[in-house]
Amino acid sequence: MKQVTATGQTVEEAVNTALAQLKTTRDKAEISIIDEGKKGFFGFGARPAVVKVTMKIDPIEEGKKFLIDVSEKMGVPVEIEVQRDGKYVIYLLSGEKIALLIGKRGQTLNSLQYLTQLVINRHSDQYLNVMLDAENYRKRRNETLVNLAERLAEKAVRTGHKVVLEPMPSYERKVIHTALMNHEHVKTFSDGVEPNRHIVIAPVK
Repeated sequence: MKQVTATGQTVEEAVNTALAQLKTTRDKAEISIIDEGKKGFFGFGARPAVVKVTMKIDPIEEGKKFLIDVSEKMGVPVEIEVQRDGKYVIYLLSGEKIALLIGKRGQTLNSLQYLTQLVINRHSDQYLNVMLDAENYRKRRNETLVNLAERLAEKAVRTGHKVVLEPMPSYERKVIHTALMNHEHVKTFSDGVEPNRHIVIAPVK
């Protein structure tokens, strides 16, 4: 957090001095007046105004910086487009070696998403949900999950035994639950503790 204390003949002058030092604008700063100052009489008894100006941290921008820094250290330069919808923040990643950021079954992407969410919410006044996507991977993964759900539901019905899936992040489990929500012959529920929480598909008897 960057902050400076500045003085001036007036509060306004002190604020402008502080903003210039921080290279920021008034809307991106928090201003505290320490001393309003005193004009004095014919120059006698004058006291300068003193203010403390603190730069506001943009949590979404911090998340973007984090992703760029980590990606560069992994040797995968990326371009990032940010989308905001209420409390949901989506980072769309693109680049030549983007597959390295996705990883096997999206594990690297999921880990980066979890860490980015921690970074953002450390600086945010309200809780924000983060989604990372790369080259439309999430859409393709969702289609794969829906197909997997339908196939394993058939297996559960055919064998009469419950089917336990591998651990998944919460939003992927939600895709499975939603896909089988109206299935007449199976029910789904989550079991286990994060990060090993997983879905169970059980036949309805």
